[in-house]
Amino acid sequence: MNKSLFERLGGREGISTIVDNTVTNHMENPAVKARFLPLKDQPQRLAIIKSHTIDFFSAGSGGPATYTGKDMVTAHTGMNISPGEYMHVMDDIFKALDQNGIDEESKKDVLAILWSLKGMMISK
Repeated sequence: MNKSLFERLGGREGISTIVDNTVTNHMENPAVKARFLPLKDQPQRLAIIKSHTIDFFSAGSGGPATYTGKDMVTAHTGMNISPGEYMHVMDDIFKALDQNGIDEESKKDVLAILWSLKGMMISK
C-alpha cells in the first residue's frame, strides 16, 4: 500500500521540522532574507505563519489537518513576489527536504504542489 505524501514527509512532526528548516533557510538566503528576517523580531507572528504553513502542507499532502488561513492570493497580495524570489523560496524548501532525508518521489510531489501555487503568489 502506498503511503500518502503526508506520511512520506514524516507526518505533522516531519512537516513541522521541514517548515522550521525552510524558514531558517529563507533567513539565510541573500535573495529573500529581507522578507523573512523581520519576523525574528515578531515571534508571535512567525509562530502563526509557521502554524498556518504546517496546516496547509499537512492538509494538502493528505494528512488529517484543516487549513484555516487565508487563501494563497489573499495571503500574498501586496507582497509583489518576483518569479526569481519564488524560485529562491522553492530552492530553500528543497534544501529543507534534503536536510530531512526526503526521497526523490516525495520531492517531485512537493514540486508539483509548489508549481501549482506559483501563479497565486507571484506579482500579487
